[in-house]
Amino acid sequence: MRGTLAELEAVVAVSVHGGFRAAARELDISSSALSQQIAVLEARIGVRLFNRTTRSVVLSSAGEQFVAEITPALAAIRKAVDLADEHRTEPSGTLRINTSVGAARMVLNPVLLEYKRRYPQMSVEIVTEGALVDINAQGFDAGIRIREAVPPDMVILPISRSVHPVIVGSPRYFERFGRPSVPADLMDHDCIRGRMASGSVYHWEFERHGETFTMNVPGHLTLDESDLMLRAAREGAGLAYLNSWQVGPDLASNTLIEVLEDWLSPYPGLCLYYPGRRHIPAKLRALVDLVREVAWD
Repeated sequence: MRGTLAELEAVVAVSVHGGFRAAARELDISSSALSQQIAVLEARIGVRLFNRTTRSVVLSSAGEQFVAEITPALAAIRKAVDLADEHRTEPSGTLRINTSVGAARMVLNPVLLEYKRRYPQMSVEIVTEGALVDINAQGFDAGIRIREAVPPDMVILPISRSVHPVIVGSPRYFERFGRPSVPADLMDHDCIRGRMASGSVYHWEFERHGETFTMNVPGHLTLDESDLMLRAAREGAGLAYLNSWQVGPDLASNTLIEVLEDWLSPYPGLCLYYPGRRHIPAKLRALVDLVREVAWD
């Protein structure tokens, strides 16, 4: 009548993700192997935990009760493993980080790849997505986001002290349309607009002499990924609102030209964050020590 720990973890993962494919990715097994684990457990206990159709996988009423009972127990087991891990002198296992695509690009080499170089026995999994997730519930060790996006109940460690926004366009674009002198001039320009994970369009932010305001700039191209915006700006498709780290090489080579720099101010940068707890696993502690060492302005 007992389920193995792997089978119990499988049930919880499928219930969280609402399907086998995403849960299998989290558990690093095939979808068929995951389905088999759950089928074996259901056969052993004689209860159907999931109602399956060709389009969905949802918990049965018995499954809902089952998951509610085992989830705290699995959390207690994970905590016990973390406490035991405190006695390790070297990190081991898999470090799972949730972040955005742009943040991942900024920290990949100075932080994440350096972590791998220092601890080659470690496995590192980086999951990028625009929407903010509950890293604790989703099984991540930590997250990396801009400071203003970090939930208030997390331990926060700055990685980059500030992020400097820039508005850029290609020389070809400015030859055709001229340069804006003040933000109001943007209403006569073609701007590359950005759609956020929430679905709303990002309003460009400005600040000068203590005055802050936003603008819903016009444009015929809307993208949801900053690297695409950068590429479009290089091709003369319009003006883009990006960060200086991303466009540094383009500004140095005059592939892109910055405008309205006096109207833009830096904002708090990237942070590593993780749930507050008394004991920090060795793998996460090693990352925290590295971030403190390599954090940059």
